[in-house]
Amino acid sequence: MRSSVETLDDNRVKLTVELDEAEFETEVEAAFKRIAREVRMPGFRPGRAPRRLLEAQLGPQAGRVEALRTSLPDYYARAVVEHDVDVIDAPEIDITEGSESGPVRFDAVVDVRPCIGVEGYGDLSVEIPDPTVDDDEIQAEIDRFRQQFAELSPVKRAALDGDHLTIDITGTLGGETVDGLTTSDYDYLLGTGAVVPEIDENLRGASAGDILEFSAVHPDDDEDRRLGFRVLVKEVQQSVLPDLDDDFVATNTEFDTAEEFRAALTDGRSTSRVLYAASVRREAIADAVAALVTDEVPNAMVESEMDARLHNLVGDLSGRGYELDDYLETIGQSRDEFEATLRVSADRSVKLDLALRAVAAAEGLEADSDAVDAELRAAVLAGSNGADVDAAVEAERLREALASSGRLSDMRAQISKRAALEWITERVELVDPDGKIIDPELLNPPADVGDSAASPQDVAADQSQDDQSQEEQ
Repeated sequence: MRSSVETLDDNRVKLTVELDEAEFETEVEAAFKRIAREVRMPGFRPGRAPRRLLEAQLGPQAGRVEALRTSLPDYYARAVVEHDVDVIDAPEIDITEGSESGPVRFDAVVDVRPCIGVEGYGDLSVEIPDPTVDDDEIQAEIDRFRQQFAELSPVKRAALDGDHLTIDITGTLGGETVDGLTTSDYDYLLGTGAVVPEIDENLRGASAGDILEFSAVHPDDDEDRRLGFRVLVKEVQQSVLPDLDDDFVATNTEFDTAEEFRAALTDGRSTSRVLYAASVRREAIADAVAALVTDEVPNAMVESEMDARLHNLVGDLSGRGYELDDYLETIGQSRDEFEATLRVSADRSVKLDLALRAVAAAEGLEADSDAVDAELRAAVLAGSNGADVDAAVEAERLREALASSGRLSDMRAQISKRAALEWITERVELVDPDGKIIDPELLNPPADVGDSAASPQDVAADQSQDDQSQEEQ
Protein backbone atom coordinates (compact mmCIF):
# COMPACT_ATOMS: atom_id res chain seq x y z
CA MET A 1 0.00 0.00 0.00
CA ARG A 2 1.21 3.48 -0.88
CA SER A 3 -0.44 6.60 0.48
CA SER A 4 -0.05 10.35 0.49
CA VAL A 5 -1.80 13.25 2.13
CA GLU A 6 -2.76 16.67 0.76
CA THR A 7 -4.05 19.60 2.79
CA LEU A 8 -7.23 21.18 1.47
CA ASP A 9 -9.23 24.23 2.47
CA ASP A 10 -11.69 24.43 5.40
CA ASN A 11 -9.78 22.08 7.72
CA ARG A 12 -9.91 19.12 5.35
CA VAL A 13 -7.28 16.77 3.95
CA LYS A 14 -7.26 14.33 1.07
CA LEU A 15 -5.67 10.94 1.60
CA THR A 16 -4.74 9.09 -1.59
CA VAL A 17 -4.22 5.34 -1.28
CA GLU A 18 -2.83 3.07 -4.00
CA LEU A 19 -2.89 -0.72 -4.03
CA ASP A 20 -1.14 -2.77 -6.70
CA GLU A 21 -3.07 -5.54 -8.42
CA ALA A 22 -1.35 -8.39 -6.57
CA GLU A 23 -2.02 -6.84 -3.16
CA PHE A 24 -5.67 -6.21 -3.87
CA GLU A 25 -6.09 -9.68 -5.34
CA THR A 26 -5.63 -11.09 -1.84
CA GLU A 27 -8.60 -8.99 -0.77
CA VAL A 28 -10.69 -10.28 -3.68
CA GLU A 29 -9.80 -13.88 -2.81
CA ALA A 30 -10.79 -13.28 0.83
CA ALA A 31 -14.02 -11.69 -0.36
CA PHE A 32 -14.96 -14.76 -2.43
CA LYS A 33 -14.34 -16.96 0.62
CA ARG A 34 -16.76 -14.86 2.62
CA ILE A 35 -19.30 -15.01 -0.19
CA ALA A 36 -18.95 -18.79 -0.34
CA ARG A 37 -20.09 -19.04 3.28
CA GLU A 38 -23.28 -17.17 2.41
CA VAL A 39 -24.16 -18.75 -0.96
CA ARG A 40 -25.65 -22.24 -1.19
CA MET A 41 -24.36 -24.29 -4.11
CA PRO A 42 -25.46 -27.88 -4.81
CA GLY A 43 -22.76 -30.41 -3.98
CA PHE A 44 -20.71 -28.09 -1.77
CA ARG A 45 -20.78 -27.44 1.93
CA PRO A 46 -21.04 -23.77 3.04
CA GLY A 47 -17.74 -22.06 2.40
CA ARG A 48 -16.39 -24.81 0.12
CA ALA A 49 -17.66 -23.64 -3.25
CA PRO A 50 -14.72 -22.80 -5.55
CA ARG A 51 -14.21 -19.26 -6.77
CA ARG A 52 -14.70 -20.14 -10.46
CA LEU A 53 -18.19 -21.47 -9.78
CA LEU A 54 -19.07 -18.41 -7.72
CA GLU A 55 -17.85 -16.16 -10.55
CA ALA A 56 -19.91 -18.17 -13.03
CA GLN A 57 -23.05 -17.84 -10.92
CA LEU A 58 -22.62 -14.32 -9.47
CA GLY A 59 -20.39 -12.70 -12.07
CA PRO A 60 -16.65 -12.05 -11.98
CA GLN A 61 -17.13 -8.64 -10.35
CA ALA A 62 -18.86 -9.96 -7.22
CA GLY A 63 -15.63 -10.56 -5.34
CA ARG A 64 -14.12 -7.20 -6.31
CA VAL A 65 -17.24 -5.30 -5.26
CA GLU A 66 -17.21 -7.07 -1.90
CA ALA A 67 -13.47 -6.51 -1.49
CA LEU A 68 -13.81 -2.80 -2.21
CA ARG A 69 -16.67 -2.49 0.26
CA THR A 70 -14.91 -4.23 3.13
CA SER A 71 -11.21 -3.47 2.67
CA LEU A 72 -11.11 0.20 1.73
CA PRO A 73 -12.10 1.42 5.23
CA ASP A 74 -9.19 -0.60 6.65
CA TYR A 75 -6.70 0.80 4.14
CA TYR A 76 -8.04 4.28 4.87
CA ALA A 77 -7.53 3.74 8.61
CA ARG A 78 -3.96 2.55 8.01
CA ALA A 79 -3.26 5.69 5.97
CA VAL A 80 -4.67 7.87 8.76
CA VAL A 81 -2.29 6.25 11.25
CA GLU A 82 0.66 6.40 8.84
CA HIS A 83 0.28 10.15 8.27
CA ASP A 84 -0.94 10.91 11.82
CA VAL A 85 -4.08 12.65 10.56
CA ASP A 86 -6.33 13.96 13.34
CA VAL A 87 -9.69 13.16 11.74
CA ILE A 88 -12.96 14.29 13.34
CA ASP A 89 -15.56 12.84 10.98
CA ALA A 90 -16.25 10.00 8.57
CA PRO A 91 -14.46 10.29 5.19
CA GLU A 92 -15.86 10.71 1.72
CA ILE A 93 -14.24 7.92 -0.29
CA ASP A 94 -13.98 8.13 -4.08
CA ILE A 95 -12.57 5.19 -6.03
CA THR A 96 -10.59 6.75 -8.86
CA GLU A 97 -9.09 3.57 -10.32
CA GLY A 98 -9.65 -0.18 -10.19
CA SER A 99 -13.40 -0.40 -9.75
CA GLU A 100 -13.53 -3.24 -12.26
CA SER A 101 -9.96 -4.59 -12.58
CA GLY A 102 -6.27 -3.93 -12.04
CA PRO A 103 -4.65 -1.76 -9.36
CA VAL A 104 -6.88 0.17 -7.00
CA ARG A 105 -6.60 3.83 -6.17
CA PHE A 106 -8.96 5.87 -4.04
CA ASP A 107 -9.16 9.30 -2.44
CA ALA A 108 -10.55 9.93 1.04
CA VAL A 109 -11.49 13.50 1.87
CA VAL A 110 -12.04 14.02 5.58
CA ASP A 111 -12.45 16.85 8.09
CA VAL A 112 -9.61 17.27 10.57
CA ARG A 113 -9.37 18.98 13.93
CA PRO A 114 -8.85 22.69 13.28
CA CYS A 115 -5.79 24.48 14.63
CA ILE A 116 -6.89 27.77 16.13
CA GLY A 117 -5.27 30.67 17.90
CA VAL A 118 -6.53 32.13 21.16
CA GLU A 119 -5.66 35.38 22.90
CA GLY A 120 -5.77 36.50 26.50
CA TYR A 121 -5.10 33.10 28.04
CA GLY A 122 -2.24 34.53 30.12
CA ASP A 123 -4.38 37.25 31.70
CA LEU A 124 -7.45 35.38 32.86
CA SER A 125 -9.32 36.26 36.06
CA VAL A 126 -11.92 33.96 37.60
CA GLU A 127 -14.21 34.26 40.59
CA ILE A 128 -14.17 31.62 43.32
CA PRO A 129 -15.55 31.47 46.87
CA ASP A 130 -13.23 32.65 49.63
CA PRO A 131 -11.38 29.50 50.84
CA THR A 132 -10.70 30.91 54.31
CA VAL A 133 -12.83 30.30 57.38
CA ASP A 134 -13.27 33.08 59.97
CA ASP A 135 -13.83 32.72 63.70
CA ASP A 136 -17.49 33.76 63.47
CA GLU A 137 -18.23 30.87 61.14
CA ILE A 138 -16.55 28.38 63.45
CA GLN A 139 -18.40 29.79 66.44
CA ALA A 140 -21.70 29.50 64.58
CA GLU A 141 -20.93 25.84 63.86
CA ILE A 142 -20.11 25.26 67.51
CA ASP A 143 -23.31 26.98 68.58
CA ARG A 144 -25.34 24.76 66.24
CA PHE A 145 -23.78 21.74 67.93
CA ARG A 146 -24.44 23.15 71.40
CA GLN A 147 -28.03 23.91 70.35
CA GLN A 148 -28.72 20.17 70.26
CA PHE A 149 -28.18 20.09 74.04
CA ALA A 150 -29.88 23.41 74.84
CA GLU A 151 -32.47 23.81 77.58
CA LEU A 152 -35.42 26.21 77.50
CA SER A 153 -35.75 28.87 80.19
CA PRO A 154 -38.72 31.28 80.56
CA VAL A 155 -37.93 35.00 80.20
CA LYS A 156 -39.95 38.15 80.92
CA ARG A 157 -38.44 40.26 78.16
CA ALA A 158 -39.83 40.81 74.66
CA ALA A 159 -39.44 37.94 72.21
CA LEU A 160 -36.39 37.76 69.96
CA ASP A 161 -35.52 35.58 67.02
CA GLY A 162 -34.47 32.18 68.31
CA ASP A 163 -36.87 32.22 71.24
CA HIS A 164 -39.53 29.55 71.71
CA LEU A 165 -43.03 30.98 72.12
CA THR A 166 -45.96 29.01 73.47
CA ILE A 167 -49.00 30.37 71.66
CA ASP A 168 -52.67 29.79 71.00
CA ILE A 169 -53.36 30.67 67.38
CA THR A 170 -56.59 30.99 65.43
CA GLY A 171 -56.56 31.42 61.67
CA THR A 172 -59.61 32.47 59.68
CA LEU A 173 -60.52 33.01 56.05
CA GLY A 174 -63.66 34.91 55.16
CA GLY A 175 -64.78 34.71 58.79
CA GLU A 176 -64.46 30.91 58.89
CA THR A 177 -61.88 29.17 61.07
CA VAL A 178 -59.14 27.38 59.18
CA ASP A 179 -58.39 24.10 60.95
CA GLY A 180 -54.80 23.86 59.73
CA LEU A 181 -54.06 27.31 61.18
CA THR A 182 -55.80 26.88 64.52
CA THR A 183 -54.23 25.19 67.57
CA SER A 184 -53.44 25.64 71.25
CA ASP A 185 -50.17 25.49 73.21
CA TYR A 186 -48.16 25.55 70.00
CA ASP A 187 -44.37 25.78 70.39
CA TYR A 188 -43.30 28.33 67.79
CA LEU A 189 -39.63 29.04 67.06
CA LEU A 190 -39.46 32.73 66.28
CA GLY A 191 -37.54 33.64 63.14
CA THR A 192 -38.28 30.52 61.14
CA GLY A 193 -40.86 32.21 58.92
CA ALA A 194 -43.18 29.22 59.22
CA VAL A 195 -46.71 29.45 57.75
CA VAL A 196 -46.65 33.14 56.67
CA PRO A 197 -44.05 35.92 57.24
CA GLU A 198 -46.60 38.13 59.02
CA ILE A 199 -46.59 35.79 62.05
CA ASP A 200 -42.92 36.46 62.75
CA GLU A 201 -43.34 40.18 62.06
CA ASN A 202 -46.04 40.46 64.73
CA LEU A 203 -44.58 38.08 67.31
CA ARG A 204 -41.18 39.76 67.22
CA GLY A 205 -41.11 42.03 70.30
CA ALA A 206 -44.20 40.46 71.90
CA SER A 207 -44.32 39.41 75.56
CA ALA A 208 -46.22 36.81 77.57
CA GLY A 209 -49.88 37.76 77.88
CA ASP A 210 -50.01 39.77 74.64
CA ILE A 211 -52.91 39.19 72.24
CA LEU A 212 -52.11 39.99 68.62
CA GLU A 213 -54.60 40.36 65.80
CA PHE A 214 -53.44 40.88 62.21
CA SER A 215 -54.07 39.80 58.64
CA ALA A 216 -51.75 38.14 56.15
CA VAL A 217 -51.53 37.48 52.44
CA HIS A 218 -52.75 34.01 51.56
CA PRO A 219 -49.83 31.79 50.42
CA ASP A 220 -51.99 30.55 47.50
CA ASP A 221 -51.59 33.03 44.63
CA ASP A 222 -55.05 32.13 43.36
CA GLU A 223 -56.66 33.25 46.63
CA ASP A 224 -57.38 37.00 46.76
CA ARG A 225 -58.80 37.04 50.29
CA ARG A 226 -56.48 37.70 53.23
CA LEU A 227 -56.06 35.40 56.18
CA GLY A 228 -57.00 36.65 59.64
CA PHE A 229 -54.98 35.69 62.76
CA ARG A 230 -55.52 36.00 66.49
CA VAL A 231 -52.53 34.94 68.60
CA LEU A 232 -52.27 34.70 72.39
CA VAL A 233 -48.67 34.64 73.64
CA LYS A 234 -48.62 32.42 76.72
CA GLU A 235 -44.89 32.12 77.36
CA VAL A 236 -41.54 33.23 75.95
CA GLN A 237 -38.57 30.93 76.48
CA GLN A 238 -34.96 31.33 75.42
CA SER A 239 -32.53 28.57 74.56
CA VAL A 240 -29.78 28.24 77.12
CA LEU A 241 -26.74 26.64 75.53
CA PRO A 242 -24.37 24.54 77.60
CA ASP A 243 -20.87 25.88 78.16
CA LEU A 244 -18.29 24.54 75.76
CA ASP A 245 -15.96 23.19 78.42
CA ASP A 246 -13.84 20.08 78.59
CA ASP A 247 -16.47 18.10 80.49
CA PHE A 248 -19.17 18.85 77.91
CA VAL A 249 -16.85 17.99 75.00
CA ALA A 250 -15.59 14.78 76.59
CA THR A 251 -19.15 13.64 77.32
CA ASN A 252 -20.67 14.39 73.94
CA THR A 253 -17.84 14.01 71.43
CA GLU A 254 -14.82 11.82 70.76
CA PHE A 255 -12.50 14.63 71.87
CA ASP A 256 -11.09 15.19 75.34
CA THR A 257 -10.93 18.96 75.43
CA ALA A 258 -12.77 21.95 74.03
CA GLU A 259 -9.54 23.12 72.40
CA GLU A 260 -9.20 19.82 70.51
CA PHE A 261 -12.82 19.98 69.41
CA ARG A 262 -12.52 23.54 68.11
CA ALA A 263 -9.25 22.76 66.33
CA ALA A 264 -10.67 19.68 64.63
CA LEU A 265 -13.80 21.57 63.61
CA THR A 266 -11.68 24.38 62.18
CA ASP A 267 -9.48 21.94 60.28
CA GLY A 268 -12.45 20.08 58.88
CA ARG A 269 -14.31 23.22 57.83
CA SER A 270 -11.13 24.71 56.32
CA THR A 271 -10.40 21.55 54.35
CA SER A 272 -13.94 21.41 52.99
CA ARG A 273 -13.82 25.08 52.03
CA VAL A 274 -10.44 24.68 50.29
CA LEU A 275 -11.52 21.59 48.37
CA TYR A 276 -14.73 23.26 47.25
CA ALA A 277 -12.92 26.44 46.18
CA ALA A 278 -10.38 24.38 44.26
CA SER A 279 -13.19 22.53 42.50
CA VAL A 280 -14.85 25.81 41.57
CA ARG A 281 -11.52 27.11 40.32
CA ARG A 282 -11.10 24.14 37.97
CA GLU A 283 -14.54 24.65 36.46
CA ALA A 284 -14.18 28.42 36.29
CA ILE A 285 -10.84 28.18 34.50
CA ALA A 286 -12.24 25.62 32.07
CA ASP A 287 -15.18 27.92 31.31
CA ALA A 288 -12.89 30.92 30.87
CA VAL A 289 -10.49 29.07 28.57
CA ALA A 290 -13.33 27.64 26.47
CA ALA A 291 -14.80 31.14 26.17
CA LEU A 292 -11.60 32.26 24.43
CA VAL A 293 -12.76 30.31 21.38
CA THR A 294 -15.14 32.69 19.65
CA ASP A 295 -15.38 30.88 16.31
CA GLU A 296 -18.01 28.25 15.66
CA VAL A 297 -16.54 24.81 16.25
CA PRO A 298 -17.04 21.89 13.85
CA ASN A 299 -20.44 20.29 14.37
CA ALA A 300 -18.88 16.85 13.84
CA MET A 301 -16.75 17.33 16.97
CA VAL A 302 -19.75 18.43 19.01
CA GLU A 303 -21.84 15.49 17.80
CA SER A 304 -19.01 13.08 18.58
CA GLU A 305 -18.64 14.49 22.08
CA MET A 306 -22.40 14.25 22.63
CA ASP A 307 -22.41 10.63 21.47
CA ALA A 308 -19.53 9.78 23.80
CA ARG A 309 -21.19 11.41 26.79
CA LEU A 310 -24.53 9.78 26.06
CA HIS A 311 -22.86 6.40 25.63
CA ASN A 312 -21.12 6.73 28.99
CA LEU A 313 -24.31 7.85 30.72
CA VAL A 314 -26.41 5.04 29.26
CA GLY A 315 -23.73 2.52 30.21
CA ASP A 316 -23.60 3.82 33.77
CA LEU A 317 -27.39 3.79 34.08
CA SER A 318 -27.60 0.29 32.63
CA GLY A 319 -25.08 -0.95 35.19
CA ARG A 320 -27.43 0.30 37.89
CA GLY A 321 -30.50 -1.20 36.32
CA TYR A 322 -31.99 2.01 34.91
CA GLU A 323 -32.92 3.30 31.49
CA LEU A 324 -32.29 6.78 30.11
CA ASP A 325 -36.01 7.59 30.38
CA ASP A 326 -35.85 6.82 34.11
CA TYR A 327 -32.99 9.29 34.48
CA LEU A 328 -34.80 11.98 32.49
CA GLU A 329 -37.89 11.56 34.64
CA THR A 330 -35.76 11.91 37.77
CA ILE A 331 -34.15 15.17 36.63
CA GLY A 332 -37.42 16.45 35.18
CA GLN A 333 -36.25 16.93 31.61
CA SER A 334 -37.70 15.94 28.26
CA ARG A 335 -35.51 14.25 25.67
CA ASP A 336 -35.25 17.53 23.73
CA GLU A 337 -34.29 19.50 26.84
CA PHE A 338 -31.71 16.88 27.77
CA GLU A 339 -30.14 16.92 24.31
CA ALA A 340 -30.02 20.72 24.34
CA THR A 341 -28.21 20.67 27.68
CA LEU A 342 -25.91 17.94 26.43
CA ARG A 343 -25.06 19.98 23.34
CA VAL A 344 -24.12 23.03 25.41
CA SER A 345 -21.82 20.91 27.56
CA ALA A 346 -20.31 19.17 24.54
CA ASP A 347 -19.73 22.48 22.76
CA ARG A 348 -17.89 23.80 25.80
CA SER A 349 -15.77 20.64 25.98
CA VAL A 350 -14.79 20.92 22.31
CA LYS A 351 -13.86 24.58 22.71
CA LEU A 352 -11.77 23.75 25.76
CA ASP A 353 -9.98 21.02 23.81
CA LEU A 354 -9.16 23.36 20.93
CA ALA A 355 -8.08 26.20 23.22
CA LEU A 356 -5.75 24.04 25.30
CA ARG A 357 -4.15 22.63 22.16
CA ALA A 358 -3.65 26.20 20.94
CA VAL A 359 -2.03 27.26 24.22
CA ALA A 360 0.23 24.20 24.20
CA ALA A 361 1.38 25.03 20.69
CA ALA A 362 1.89 28.72 21.43
CA GLU A 363 3.87 28.10 24.62
CA GLY A 364 5.89 25.12 23.36
CA LEU A 365 4.23 22.66 25.73
CA GLU A 366 3.89 19.78 23.29
CA ALA A 367 4.69 16.40 24.82
CA ASP A 368 8.28 15.32 24.22
CA SER A 369 9.62 11.77 24.33
CA ASP A 370 10.44 12.00 28.04
CA ALA A 371 6.89 13.05 28.90
CA VAL A 372 5.46 10.22 26.79
CA ASP A 373 7.85 7.70 28.38
CA ALA A 374 6.78 8.83 31.85
CA GLU A 375 3.11 8.53 30.90
CA LEU A 376 3.63 5.05 29.46
CA ARG A 377 5.49 3.84 32.54
CA ALA A 378 2.80 5.26 34.80
CA ALA A 379 0.15 3.45 32.77
CA VAL A 380 2.09 0.19 32.99
CA LEU A 381 2.54 0.45 36.76
CA ALA A 382 -1.12 1.41 37.26
CA GLY A 383 -2.20 -1.66 35.31
CA SER A 384 0.18 -4.06 37.02
CA ASN A 385 -1.81 -4.13 40.29
CA GLY A 386 1.41 -4.31 42.25
CA ALA A 387 2.91 -7.19 40.25
CA ASP A 388 6.64 -7.17 39.53
CA VAL A 389 7.01 -6.02 35.92
CA ASP A 390 9.78 -4.60 33.77
CA ALA A 391 8.30 -1.14 33.33
CA ALA A 392 10.66 -0.17 30.51
CA VAL A 393 9.93 -3.28 28.44
CA GLU A 394 6.18 -3.14 29.01
CA ALA A 395 6.12 0.59 28.30
CA GLU A 396 7.77 -0.01 24.93
CA ARG A 397 5.22 -2.69 24.10
CA LEU A 398 2.45 -0.32 25.05
CA ARG A 399 4.00 2.38 22.89
CA GLU A 400 4.05 0.07 19.87
CA ALA A 401 0.44 -0.96 20.45
CA LEU A 402 -0.72 2.64 20.75
CA ALA A 403 1.28 3.71 17.71
CA SER A 404 -0.12 0.92 15.54
CA SER A 405 -3.68 1.85 16.51
CA GLY A 406 -3.15 5.60 16.12
CA ARG A 407 -3.74 6.30 19.80
CA LEU A 408 -0.23 7.46 20.62
CA SER A 409 -1.07 10.87 19.16
CA ASP A 410 -4.06 11.07 21.50
CA MET A 411 -1.76 10.39 24.45
CA ARG A 412 0.59 13.15 23.36
CA ALA A 413 -2.35 15.52 23.00
CA GLN A 414 -3.63 14.73 26.48
CA ILE A 415 -0.20 15.35 27.99
CA SER A 416 0.09 18.65 26.14
CA LYS A 417 -3.37 19.79 27.21
CA ARG A 418 -2.63 18.99 30.85
CA ALA A 419 0.57 21.02 30.62
CA ALA A 420 -1.33 23.91 29.04
CA LEU A 421 -3.98 23.83 31.76
CA GLU A 422 -1.30 23.81 34.45
CA TRP A 423 0.42 26.74 32.74
CA ILE A 424 -2.81 28.73 32.76
CA THR A 425 -3.72 27.74 36.31
CA GLU A 426 -0.37 29.01 37.60
CA ARG A 427 -1.04 32.43 36.07
CA VAL A 428 -4.76 32.98 36.44
CA GLU A 429 -5.94 35.67 38.86
CA LEU A 430 -8.35 34.48 41.55
CA VAL A 431 -10.89 36.85 43.09
CA ASP A 432 -13.71 36.37 45.58
CA PRO A 433 -17.28 37.59 44.95
CA ASP A 434 -16.31 41.00 46.39
CA GLY A 435 -13.42 41.37 43.94
CA LYS A 436 -10.73 40.72 46.54
CA ILE A 437 -7.67 38.90 45.14
CA ILE A 438 -7.14 35.42 46.60
CA ASP A 439 -3.69 33.92 47.10
CA PRO A 440 -3.57 30.63 45.14
CA GLU A 441 -1.53 29.11 47.97
CA LEU A 442 -4.68 29.15 50.09
CA LEU A 443 -6.13 26.47 47.81
CA ASN A 444 -3.47 23.91 48.73
CA PRO A 445 -5.22 21.36 51.00
CA PRO A 446 -3.54 20.45 54.29
CA ALA A 447 -1.12 17.55 53.99
CA ASP A 448 -2.60 15.75 57.00
CA VAL A 449 -6.24 15.63 55.93
CA GLY A 450 -7.69 12.69 57.83
CA ASP A 451 -10.82 11.29 59.39
CA SER A 452 -10.51 13.55 62.44
CA ALA A 453 -11.06 16.63 60.29
CA ALA A 454 -14.72 15.82 59.79
CA SER A 455 -15.34 14.37 63.23
CA PRO A 456 -17.16 17.33 64.80
CA GLN A 457 -19.69 17.45 61.99
CA ASP A 458 -20.06 13.70 62.15
CA VAL A 459 -20.60 13.83 65.91
CA ALA A 460 -23.23 16.53 65.45
CA ALA A 461 -25.00 14.56 62.74
CA ASP A 462 -24.93 11.37 64.77
CA GLN A 463 -26.26 13.17 67.82
CA SER A 464 -29.09 14.71 65.77
CA GLN A 465 -30.05 11.28 64.46
CA ASP A 466 -29.99 9.85 67.98
CA ASP A 467 -32.24 12.65 69.23
CA GLN A 468 -34.68 12.05 66.39
CA SER A 469 -34.77 8.34 67.08
CA GLN A 470 -35.51 8.96 70.75
CA GLU A 471 -38.34 11.33 69.89
CA GLU A 472 -39.86 8.77 67.51
CA GLN A 473 -39.70 6.11 70.20
